[in-house]
Amino acid sequence: QVQLVESGGGLVQAGGSLRLSCAASGLTFSSYAMGWIRQAPGKEHEFVAAIGWRATNTYYADSVKGRFTISRDNAKNTIYLQMNSLKPEDTALYYCAARYGTLVVPTIPNQYNYWGQGTQVTVSS
Repeated sequence: QVQLVESGGGLVQAGGSLRLSCAASGLTFSSYAMGWIRQAPGKEHEFVAAIGWRATNTYYADSVKGRFTISRDNAKNTIYLQMNSLKPEDTALYYCAARYGTLVVPTIPNQYNYWGQGTQVTVSS
């Protein structure tokens, strides 16, 4: 049974930083592309960042490029999202997601097979 457990969310002032973590279990982690998806109140799911199994392929939404960094540690079955220069519009529930396969790194939320429960990020102005 695949489980993805996010942590690291919280309340931060604009301009601050947070580091999200996602611990995966029940899967062969290195065979999965991983991503972060967010959902703000009243809005649809939005792609944030993704990383291939080798960690050399990374993709970002334009809205976070240059501020967020995705990384993974295959030995720990964990991915991270370092978020710097946070803005109020980054406020959302952040989900970790996984997709089986090493050829495709999804940048569309519904292309992911598994999702975590989410961790809340709130950025105050």
